[in-house]
Amino acid sequence: MVSDLDGLRDEFPVLAAKAYLNAGTQGPVPRRSVEAAARELEAELSTGRGTAAHFEAIFALVERLRTAVAPLLGCEAGEVALTRSTTDGINVVLGALELGPGDEVLTSDEEHPGLLAPLAAARARRGFALRAVPFVRLAEEVRGDTALVACSHVSWVSGQIVESAALAAAAHAAGARFLLDGAQGLGALAFDVQALGCDFYAAAGQKWLCGPDGSGYLYVREDLCADLIPSWPSFVSLAETDRPSELALKPGAARFDLGVTARSQAAAALAALETLAEAGWDGVLERGPALAAELAAHLCERGARVVPRGPSTLVAWESGDPADEVERLADDGFVVRELPGGRLVRASVGAWSSEDELLRLTALVAPG
Repeated sequence: MVSDLDGLRDEFPVLAAKAYLNAGTQGPVPRRSVEAAARELEAELSTGRGTAAHFEAIFALVERLRTAVAPLLGCEAGEVALTRSTTDGINVVLGALELGPGDEVLTSDEEHPGLLAPLAAARARRGFALRAVPFVRLAEEVRGDTALVACSHVSWVSGQIVESAALAAAAHAAGARFLLDGAQGLGALAFDVQALGCDFYAAAGQKWLCGPDGSGYLYVREDLCADLIPSWPSFVSLAETDRPSELALKPGAARFDLGVTARSQAAAALAALETLAEAGWDGVLERGPALAAELAAHLCERGARVVPRGPSTLVAWESGDPADEVERLADDGFVVRELPGGRLVRASVGAWSSEDELLRLTALVAPG
C-alpha cells in the first residue's frame, strides 16, 4: 500500500486540476523536483559554474542517482549508466556491440519508434539483418544467426509483458545478447533484471519515475562492461582524465554515461525518486498495475473493446475516432493519448491515480 495517498497526490499539482493518465508518455512533475532544480540554478547563478565545488556537486548528485535507481532495477549501482532517454540507452548498446553482415537482430511487431529507429540506423551502417515477429512469439523465433534480441519489456501498445526469462534463455542459448526497452517498465513495475535475464535494460527518467525531460538510465550487466567500448566516450567516461588518448575507461557502466549531467536536472530527477520513495516503492509498484487492472475490468463491463493486456500500468481500448475521444476526454479533465495507426486510446495508470478518477473515466468512454 502507498503510505499516504493524499500526501503523494499533493506532491503533483497537476492532479488538482486533471486526472493525469499519461505517464506512459510523460509523468506528472512533482513539486519538489521543481524546487530542487530551482535551488541548483540559483546556486549556479550566484556562484558560477566553473568552480571545483560546482563539479563536485554534480558528481555527488550523479552517484546518488545511480544508487537510488539501482534497487528499482535489482542491480548494483556500478551497473547503471546515466543517459538522456530510453533511446539514448539503446543507441549506447548498439554502438558498443560488434554487429555486422551475417548477424540477425530480432525484434517484435509492437515496438516504439524509439527502438526501431536506432535499429534501422544501425542496420544501415552495419549491414546486419533485422527481423520483426509477433511480440508473443519472440522466444520461439530465436535462430542460430540471431546475435541480438531487442524488444520491449512492456509493450507500449497493448501493455503486454514479454516472457523475458524464456526469451533470455533462448537468446543466450543461441549466443545472442538480450536488450530490453524498459520505457514502460522502470518505475511502473516491480522487477529484477537478474530474473528478467537481460544483458541490457534501457529506460526513461521522465515517464514513470516522474523525472525531468532528458533523463534516462541504462543497466549493463557487470561482466559485460569491461569488454564493451563506448561509441560516445566523454570526460566522465574516463578513469584517468590526464591520459585521454590511452582511453583508460571507468570500470562498470559509468563508462557509458553520456557527458556531464546538468546540476539542476540531476537534482530534479533525484527529488522525483525521493518523492516516490517516501510514498513507499513497494506500494507504488503494486498500486499502479492493480488500478490499471481495475480500469480494464470496468471498461470491459461497460462494453469497451479493451486490447488484450498484461499486468502492467497500461490500458488501451478501441475507438471509432481516437483523436476525437482524446479531445473529448480532455475537455472533461482527463489526460490520455491516442496511439498511432491502430485506432486506439491508451490510459497510463499510476500509483497517484484514484479509484474515483477511473470510475469517472469509465463512464465517459463510449461503449464498443
